[in-house]
Amino acid sequence: MRLFLLTGLAMLAFAANSLLNRAALAEQAIDPHNFTLMRLGSGAITLVLIAMLVNRKSMQDIASAGTWRSAFALFIYAIGFSIAYLWLGAGMGALILFAMVQFTMLGVAIIKGDRPSPLELIGLLLALVGFVALVSPGFDQAPNLQAVGLMASAGIAWGAYSLWGRGSTTPTLDTAGNFWRAFLMGSIVIVPILLMQLSPSLITVKGMLLAIASGALASGVGYAIWYTALPGLTRTRAGIVQLSVPALAAIAGVVFLGEPLTVKFAALTVMILAGVGLATLAKPKASAQNSGK
Repeated sequence: MRLFLLTGLAMLAFAANSLLNRAALAEQAIDPHNFTLMRLGSGAITLVLIAMLVNRKSMQDIASAGTWRSAFALFIYAIGFSIAYLWLGAGMGALILFAMVQFTMLGVAIIKGDRPSPLELIGLLLALVGFVALVSPGFDQAPNLQAVGLMASAGIAWGAYSLWGRGSTTPTLDTAGNFWRAFLMGSIVIVPILLMQLSPSLITVKGMLLAIASGALASGVGYAIWYTALPGLTRTRAGIVQLSVPALAAIAGVVFLGEPLTVKFAALTVMILAGVGLATLAKPKASAQNSGK
């Protein structure tokens, strides 16, 4: 029961990131650059506190944790994610992000020599066809292509971040280190951009609160909960439960933001998630065959 609750809370937190980001930008409560900085900053503070108070780590441990490579991927994910939500709905954005994360991880596995099974290839093809149909101009809810590119970049960056952190024995500590590095990197890049803008930055109290909620709760606490639940999940189950995130984000977008939900969008969502799920379920079988078991 504890594992079920932790996993469910983590998935709700991940879906909340899309909802909070879209709500802040759709209502013009804050601009995406300030949202990104506040999300990374509040996430870093929260994760540092968790590492110190829960995991009993020192500031020296936290300062040396993580890598600049992972922090760069985290920053690219965060900024692409935020800007893309200027145009994308919560569900659409979460689906594009999730699909690109999975395509990235599967693609890297194939490049490194993994031989996908026929079932895995069918799943990948199904998801790919659904994804292309989703973002094509002929789709009645076809998204802005610039936004698709930004969210796809965010997905690739998050896929790389996940792959680089896969072998971590202290994921919460490393995530805290990566967040403060990403915040520092973001400050160096974003602050000059904000200062050079002719018009003043768009920021309201509501926008600040949404960004802090995204960073501290949906990201900081959400990741800490996920890493607590992860040891109790097999890799297959961990992949399967994440299929719920785009669906949760889409439902939340309809309920809280009044976003439209058409039959075609729902069908393509099911198609993409079914394809990814099929590919994920096929992995253990392929691995067992390759290992001779």
